[in-house]
Amino acid sequence: MKKFDAVVIGDANIDLVVAGLNQIPQPGQEIFVDNMTMHVGGGAALFAISLAKLGLHVAFNGVLGDDSYGHYVREQFGQYGIDTSLIKTSKTSNTGITIAINPETDRSFITYGGSNMELQIRDLDLSQIAQGKHVHVTGYRGRRNHEEFIAMAKTLSEMGVSLSCDVGWDDSGEWFKGVFDLMAYFDVFLMNETEAFHYTGFDHIEESLRFMGGYSNHIVVKLGPKGAVAMKEGQITYHSAFPAETVDTTGAGDSFNAGYIFGHLTGQNVETCLQYGNVCGALSVGAHGGSTGTPDKDGLEAFILQFGDHIKERMEA
Repeated sequence: MKKFDAVVIGDANIDLVVAGLNQIPQPGQEIFVDNMTMHVGGGAALFAISLAKLGLHVAFNGVLGDDSYGHYVREQFGQYGIDTSLIKTSKTSNTGITIAINPETDRSFITYGGSNMELQIRDLDLSQIAQGKHVHVTGYRGRRNHEEFIAMAKTLSEMGVSLSCDVGWDDSGEWFKGVFDLMAYFDVFLMNETEAFHYTGFDHIEESLRFMGGYSNHIVVKLGPKGAVAMKEGQITYHSAFPAETVDTTGAGDSFNAGYIFGHLTGQNVETCLQYGNVCGALSVGAHGGSTGTPDKDGLEAFILQFGDHIKERMEA
């Protein structure tokens, strides 16, 4: 018997969300804004919270500072029943912080990586991580940690663990082609449309999917306001986005990931997984903070009952 439904590996930090900042203050100038709120941030942390809210037993593996922000993140995880026993405490770095400016429009960020920078794939205790039926991984950095990711994925797969990965943005700008070799080790491989185009070199999503299908049996691509698409075993499935009033787009992709993986782990078909993902993404953008608006299982089902027929009609039109 596995101890956890899922173990999530990656970044956790504080998001300080600043709303209503219309200009950057000049030296010596003070500017008042509409609001500032503090939330748990980091793609992996937001995914973990969203997945736990849907009812799965989740453990988190990352690095936090020994400071008030680190304690806050642990407390927030605890409120959602997320196991924190796999989290390490940094002796040298503070917990990471991101300041998100104007999240309701074109977001800008100021980030201190902090303790997240100490998370090294090669140092993970894979026997502990294999206590999860499923493992979701973030933090792929191309050539910089490619071999470590391959080794980890191969070992966990051999230990009978199913795997998913959100490849994320390549801040090096290289868009390392070795990512295609990595895909083969994951049961579900997720990215957004822009990332797919950068990696494959194509500018049409179906061309990108067909190309990646030569390496992976299950690719999921987020299309923003257009919804999402998946290709599993050569079959392409689209699902339109749900209507949403956007307040803060932070974490929308991570919320989508949680909905999709929740569907996958509970045995749903691809169309339903996409539906779950799109619901979680739509509800996420309706509140400040990356996981504040994401639903529990009852909220997910209620939203589908409310809007499901509307979306089905749009898809069939």
